[in-house]
Amino acid sequence: MLQRTTTYTFLIYSLCFIFILSACSVESDIQIPNKLNYQVEEFTFTNHENEPFGLSDLENKIWVADFIFTNCTTVCPGMTFNMVELQAKMNEAGIEADIVSFSVDPKVDTPEVMKEYVSKFGGDLSNWHLLTGYSDEVIQSFAKNSFKTLVQKETSSNQVIHGTSFYLIDQSGTIVAKYDGNDPDYEQIIKDLQALK
Repeated sequence: MLQRTTTYTFLIYSLCFIFILSACSVESDIQIPNKLNYQVEEFTFTNHENEPFGLSDLENKIWVADFIFTNCTTVCPGMTFNMVELQAKMNEAGIEADIVSFSVDPKVDTPEVMKEYVSKFGGDLSNWHLLTGYSDEVIQSFAKNSFKTLVQKETSSNQVIHGTSFYLIDQSGTIVAKYDGNDPDYEQIIKDLQALK
């Protein structure tokens, strides 16, 4: 009788243990395609209100980032329009997340110029931070080290070569995914944002 009781007790504990393990694996199983693991390095730049803004201001927040410049004659207008669309879809889905756009042409892109540029596209600057106030060398290094992307001034024109991705950053400052900023999969980005909440 004692042996049977011990066997039943062992079975009950085993089943409970398996149940707990399965519950934990469901909780932690955030499925994000093209998952990255890049850490954003510490920074403090200047935002569109001419105030210091840095990684510490994004602590424990989910955010989406890109690299643009206001004199861009190719990809940036489309990327900015797409970011405005993403912002609207985030609002519709009830997602609280920030947007950060880093200028790759900081000598031209003053806070005022960046603010006017994004406002022309209808961007809501209540959760969109437009950053500048550094040298070309700083943004080139920052983009390469943190986002693994190229920023390079063209020698023959006033244009800047830069990546066209949108990046998803989690609450710990880790870049977890990137998307085509020219043709974003909004549905996937919203799913990934919801997965991080």
